[in-house]
Amino acid sequence: MLFQYPNVTELMKTLGVKVEEIKSSPLKAAPNGFEPTSPEAREAIEALVKDSYAWFRGLVADRRKLEGDALSRVADGRVFTGRQAIDLKLIDELGDEKTAVAWLAKERGIDAKTPVRDYRLKDRLSDLSFLHLSAAALLESVGLKALADRFAVAGTVQALEKLNLDGLLALWHPSATN
Repeated sequence: MLFQYPNVTELMKTLGVKVEEIKSSPLKAAPNGFEPTSPEAREAIEALVKDSYAWFRGLVADRRKLEGDALSRVADGRVFTGRQAIDLKLIDELGDEKTAVAWLAKERGIDAKTPVRDYRLKDRLSDLSFLHLSAAALLESVGLKALADRFAVAGTVQALEKLNLDGLLALWHPSATN
């Protein structure tokens, strides 16, 4: 598991912006990108990451029957190709949707004529277009006009929407054209 967050405290100082907050407890809304992370917050986040990682390792060990060095080799955070995943016993075979439907019919007794539906994820930021404009304006105001222009042209909000993953771990995420 990976937990990343921006720390924009130096940028905020440069811009002369200070964020004030009132919260019910010291670790509420931690980490906060507007201030350095306290040792207590870092420790709490690290505990979450370690617990999630242990859960993930347990799932892999149980479901793929891996242990020891074989488990350590596949649970160090790297990405594998499909062919590598077969050799490492992470997957049983490579295939397409038809292969998956055939497997479900054979191994799980699911009717092969059961419709397969593709769902489109709802845009999470579609109602917040002002954020996109605000970010571009902020970049331009700090002398990063070229980056602001690329941000606007590249449709970064749409790119962020592709990160709208449907779980803790997503091994495949369809493109918008699928």
